[in-house]
Amino acid sequence: MKLHNFSAGPCVLPKEVITKASEALLDFDNGLSIIEISHRSKPFVDVMEKARALALELLGLEGKGYKALFLQGGASTQFLMVALNLLEKRAGYLNTGTWADKAIKEARIYDDIYEVASSKQANYNYIPKGYDIPSDYDYFHCTSNNTIFGTQMKSFPKTDIPMVCDMSSDIFSRVIDYSQFDLIYAGAQKNLGPAGTTLVIVKEDILGKVSRKIPSMMDYKVHIDKSSMFNTPPVFAVYTSMLTLEWLKNLGGVKAIEEVNEMKARIMYSEIDLNPLFKGFAAKEDRSNMNATFTLLNDDLKETFEAMCIEAGISGINGHRSVGGYRASMYNALSIDSVKALVEVMSELESKA
Repeated sequence: MKLHNFSAGPCVLPKEVITKASEALLDFDNGLSIIEISHRSKPFVDVMEKARALALELLGLEGKGYKALFLQGGASTQFLMVALNLLEKRAGYLNTGTWADKAIKEARIYDDIYEVASSKQANYNYIPKGYDIPSDYDYFHCTSNNTIFGTQMKSFPKTDIPMVCDMSSDIFSRVIDYSQFDLIYAGAQKNLGPAGTTLVIVKEDILGKVSRKIPSMMDYKVHIDKSSMFNTPPVFAVYTSMLTLEWLKNLGGVKAIEEVNEMKARIMYSEIDLNPLFKGFAAKEDRSNMNATFTLLNDDLKETFEAMCIEAGISGINGHRSVGGYRASMYNALSIDSVKALVEVMSELESKA
């Protein structure tokens, strides 16, 4: 039976990527496994360089003053690292979900952090709009997609100050002007590769402007100077991320996968809206193409619905504990057939009710 993996993270990966990665575990370089070769060896240095180059290429940022880094510590470490490297006096944050809230908490260790807007009072079921970003802020921080609540920023504010974006759960999923951002970070385990590495895309000219001394491991300039090899990198996670980026390029890049993602979202949300047994959580204009959140209106059908999902091979759709209900995470590698399988179960439940 085919399994349909809707897990919010770690994410579903392309089968061909898993196959190649598993082969490399056995033999990557003349009988040596990818996880036992030296990270300083030419074969792995080539992997790192290719992964970094592909990231910039797929985002359309080649030759525009950006550097790509594969680091460790997840997006949670970036909450702190962004502030250490960019925060001199004050910064503005858009609070659209749990992870944005955590980013604010970490940055406040260092200086004045202001919420330019927040949807916390509505349990983050929408994206705030119409807010002002003062020009004297050091930077503006936002989160493009909110996995827990199923909201996604469909557009980004215009500002003259550096813009930082946590794209952990929707990077490489849609065509936008990535050059509007000065720093992008994304934990790999949502839409890029296995857990263990974090992609950072940073415009070099925004660095070196704070007066504080930055610890070496937390300094973007140090990692740039060392080509993401300042310390031992997460070799397997970087390699698998490189394979995923190759897979995406071979599909036709971000534009090609965006078309697939939009189709998956249309199929999913159409069922949520038309089926009287279900209700979407997020405001319609802010619905995420990556994470569809919804509830079952009749609790008496919960056991039946979940049993039907198991029988159909559907895995990982339970919602986050802070929201409840269900969450269908439709990352790049999830097939349209998987979305159709879930929709068929939802439709069948309606016919039985």
